[in-house]
Amino acid sequence: MANLRIGIGYDLHRTIVGRPLVLGNVVIPHDKGLDGHSDADVVLHALIDALTGAAGLPDVGQMFPNSDPRYKGINSGELLASTMREFARTGWRLVNADIIVLAQRPKLSPHKAAMITRLAQLLNVREDQVNLKGKTGESVDAVGEERAIACHCVVLLERD
Repeated sequence: MANLRIGIGYDLHRTIVGRPLVLGNVVIPHDKGLDGHSDADVVLHALIDALTGAAGLPDVGQMFPNSDPRYKGINSGELLASTMREFARTGWRLVNADIIVLAQRPKLSPHKAAMITRLAQLLNVREDQVNLKGKTGESVDAVGEERAIACHCVVLLERD
């Protein structure tokens, strides 16, 4: 059996007025938030899918279905904590996570350090094991037109 595994995660949610914008379990000041059953944190949802995919666990939609009222409005940090408890039983450990947030606005650079700190706490790893980048949509597609925010995540796991 291989001692390394790679997982890929992706998520996208529409932007809407009237909800807070939560990315990486950090509230980002902005005039729009993300629409979803939970807090719609695309960063944590992509991260959960990357971790579960690499570890051979069910994906975020299977583990936390949007048809289940228990998850209505839930803080996605709670979903990641639950995922990490399951993940701990698999015999894998996170080597690193590389995350790209696609958002035309707001600019993420002022919030990057706080997001990395929070992600490292949630994952129980050092901050240098979490990399975070922000990219715009260059005014093209749903991201570029500020109708959505998306996230891509890649993780590397090592046999514990």
